[in-house]
Amino acid sequence: MGKKEENTDFVCIVCQKYVMSLKRGSYRNHCPFCLSSLHVDALIPGDRESSCHGIMKAYRLKYNGKKGWQIVHKCLKCGHEKLNLIAEGDVQSDDWSEIVKLSQRPVSY
Repeated sequence: MGKKEENTDFVCIVCQKYVMSLKRGSYRNHCPFCLSSLHVDALIPGDRESSCHGIMKAYRLKYNGKKGWQIVHKCLKCGHEKLNLIAEGDVQSDDWSEIVKLSQRPVSY
């Protein structure tokens, strides 16, 4: 499945808000309002082969010198961690008040 097929609108399972697809070259992988995601990928980003399907909670930020700030999501069901870029400058950018809350937790480099 390519980015075009993955980049679809959805309703967040956590906060129930309507989330629009990204328009600027990437695809939406978390809610811009509550920053939650779902554990759908197994080993490779975009593979959609995980059988877990647990809720991935945003719990801290990580800085990558090449990619910038990333949200660290942790699955509440199995504990798997995944990094996602912060969505900025798009139709629905990530909620900065939620990003600020994450920034008050320990940052990893």
